[in-house]
Amino acid sequence: MTRIDTPATTRPRLGLAVLILPVLPVSMDVSILYLAMPTVTEDLTPSATQRLWILDIYAFVVAGLLITTGNLGDRIGRRAILLGGATVFGLASVLAAFAPTAAALIAARALMGVGGAMLLPSSLALISSLFPEPRARSTAIAVWTAFAAGGSAVGPIIGGVLLHDFWWGSVFLINIPALLVLLALGPLLLPERRAGGRGPLDLPSVVLSIAGILPLVYAVKEAAAATMSAATIGVGVVGAMVLTVFVWRQRRLAEPLVDPRLFRDGGFRLAVTSSVVGTLSGAGMGSLTSMYLQSVAGRDAFEAALLGIPGAMAVFVFSMSGARVARRLGVRNAFGAGLGAAAVGNLLLLGIGVDGGIGWYITGSTIAGIGYGIVFMLVPDLAVAAVPPERAGSALGVSETSLELGHALGLSLLGSLATLVFRAGGDFAPTLGETLARSGDDPASADAARSSFVTGIHVATTTGAALLVLVAAAAMLGSRVRPT
Repeated sequence: MTRIDTPATTRPRLGLAVLILPVLPVSMDVSILYLAMPTVTEDLTPSATQRLWILDIYAFVVAGLLITTGNLGDRIGRRAILLGGATVFGLASVLAAFAPTAAALIAARALMGVGGAMLLPSSLALISSLFPEPRARSTAIAVWTAFAAGGSAVGPIIGGVLLHDFWWGSVFLINIPALLVLLALGPLLLPERRAGGRGPLDLPSVVLSIAGILPLVYAVKEAAAATMSAATIGVGVVGAMVLTVFVWRQRRLAEPLVDPRLFRDGGFRLAVTSSVVGTLSGAGMGSLTSMYLQSVAGRDAFEAALLGIPGAMAVFVFSMSGARVARRLGVRNAFGAGLGAAAVGNLLLLGIGVDGGIGWYITGSTIAGIGYGIVFMLVPDLAVAAVPPERAGSALGVSETSLELGHALGLSLLGSLATLVFRAGGDFAPTLGETLARSGDDPASADAARSSFVTGIHVATTTGAALLVLVAAAAMLGSRVRPT
């Protein structure tokens, strides 16, 4: 059996190294921008609405286009889509770095989202072309996943270093060197792969998928910002209705954008469910503990990022070893173990408090990182294994979309739950930051607000842990999943 580390696979290994390059800037993009927002706000003076769009437009566009770009890669060539995405992402990064106004930055971020949506499924799908043998493919996907998770974690640290010496635009220009290397070496090292005999994209399906996903993600993110209103609910309902029409149409097409038969595969269902619930709990845990470290524990953004390194390292290491865990335990048991470890890590956050708990945070985030690393490595591997090689891009588009949806749901559902518990604890402002500012020199009021916020974190992360346990039980007790 050919192994990924044999001399005969030097070219695929070099190709894998090239495929990792775009993953780092794409995964760093959101986390690095959060750190830069104060200086962006000072320089461009965006309105409150523009500030939200600067942060969110990238994720909206990526979520809306992943299914379409995955299908395009299958039809016209994955390498072509990858290199096109790198070009778009690089040019948009330059435009963002030198944006003269908030509106220009929003437009550049939207264009970056187009490039990111082209890069993600095509880079993963090309792994199945470079490594057709399942064991080697699993190892390669593990490496890709580890760097994707690592990029998100190191984003704030790199951002802190850049912002210490340079202007805010440098956080976008850091993308350029990796993309230039990809554009130079990609045509030499990456095979072109496209599906023969498939018809053209069904344009109504493309429109329906985008018109359904974007409103749904928008409504969820608005709810996460505690701006739930009749209009927000209406937008979400419209998105859900459009997606219903989308599914109805897919069932009647000979060449659907998303083949409904995918969801008959036990492995694919497990992958999608685990990715939604895993990212839901992980996003909720990450956002709430970030606020805890800064607003309750009194750490600045850079110190908070450093405290997150153990958890990020756990994700990185166990993403790399997830395939080995699956081979030893079996796919279902590996999912169960990963989801269970993530649940335990979330429950350990019950130990954090107003007057201490950093050790509980580090321990909990590290154990959760072990579980998330295993799960997030197995998700794309199962998605690829569920379909013929010529449909890998479309399957990965669905699995990557489920990750984006899970992230939005985590911020919305768990964030809103924590806020509800927080505000039930007293006459507080909508956010902890506003409450602390309003409390002024009243330490008793500030301590009460911090205590109520910590209670909200406990309730939200316990809820996330319960969802993880439910999916873990379903994975362990469900129908057999063929090994990958």
